[in-house]
Amino acid sequence: MILHELMSYELLRMIWWGLLGFLLIGFALTDGFDMGVGALLPFVGKTDVERRVAINTIGPVWEGNQVWFILGGGAIFAAWPPLYALSFSGYYLAMFLILSAFIVRPVAFKYRSKRDDPRWRASWDWALFVSGAAPALLFGVAVGNVMQGVPFHFTVDLMPIYEGAWYTKFIGLLDPFSLLAGFVSLAILVMHGAAWLTLKAEGNVQTRARAIGSVAALVAVATYVLAGVWMATGIQGFATVGDVVIDGPSNPLHSDVVRTASWLSAYADRPWIAIAPIMGIVCGLLTFLGLRAGREVSTLLFSKMAILGVISSVGLTMFPFIMPSSTDPQSSLTVWNSSSSHLTLFIMLFATAIFMPLILMYTAWVYKVLWGKVTEDDVTDKSSSLY
Repeated sequence: MILHELMSYELLRMIWWGLLGFLLIGFALTDGFDMGVGALLPFVGKTDVERRVAINTIGPVWEGNQVWFILGGGAIFAAWPPLYALSFSGYYLAMFLILSAFIVRPVAFKYRSKRDDPRWRASWDWALFVSGAAPALLFGVAVGNVMQGVPFHFTVDLMPIYEGAWYTKFIGLLDPFSLLAGFVSLAILVMHGAAWLTLKAEGNVQTRARAIGSVAALVAVATYVLAGVWMATGIQGFATVGDVVIDGPSNPLHSDVVRTASWLSAYADRPWIAIAPIMGIVCGLLTFLGLRAGREVSTLLFSKMAILGVISSVGLTMFPFIMPSSTDPQSSLTVWNSSSSHLTLFIMLFATAIFMPLILMYTAWVYKVLWGKVTEDDVTDKSSSLY
């Protein structure tokens, strides 16, 4: 028997759905606090030294954290080609803005301290703010749009057609529910950045981060609950009907999909998934209490668990859908109809089993080596070697 046949197509699809979620959550947990610190920068640092303290808490790790973004994009490209094609064509302008922000951020890190000019440094500080806040907001907006369904369909020869002019593909994303989802994302990453600064900074930067992060935590929980209520009462869901082929060749047009009153049917079918939104709410509140009490390590852990709960709740609620279509539900992409081939998924899983543990071990080692706080003395005494 050929080795890849030892694992069924159904199992490989499930594993890669889980791995995609793992990579996206890994990106949010790591680069998420980078974006949060960037969004907080003008508010936690009132002097140049204070802003440099905040920047240098993420300075040694931000490049490594972005690896998770690249891994997630690569996994979508290789494991779910239709999802990659539709998301990048449909969200072209939004993706362009996100990638532009990720390009501006390293330039800002590298050039900010090259000149001892207040206006020069302030300009780069605001660039860091925008490159942190904008992606955090847009990622949530994208999730809000996916949950409502994306306006695309496939032709009979599987040519994807995204409806609307190119400029409406961005303006059309900014509907009220999607903006609310964007605020959830922005608030929870600001909370995460504040938890990171509480752990890695001290003095005024730490004090301001706790105060702002406490507000952000409450906003994150409140907007998440509001989005959940809105989704349950005002957002139609999707469901597959009839016999679903879970181990056949990928073809979105072979699925039978209908609209439902809401996504709540997923909780009736799989009550155990309620643990995800409960985790998001409870851990968000525990993060708030930790920030108010001045706890450091546990606060960051609770912040990570809140993000884990929020993102997991989206994936588990939508399963098996990964990109439903609002204009032609039959074209919706699911775990079962839009993956790469059996052999491709197996080869990628084999490579992942080798390299993912190495990435995790290296990441853990880096954080262990860089453990400790960044102080104002560090910045002033090592001005030439720090950002």
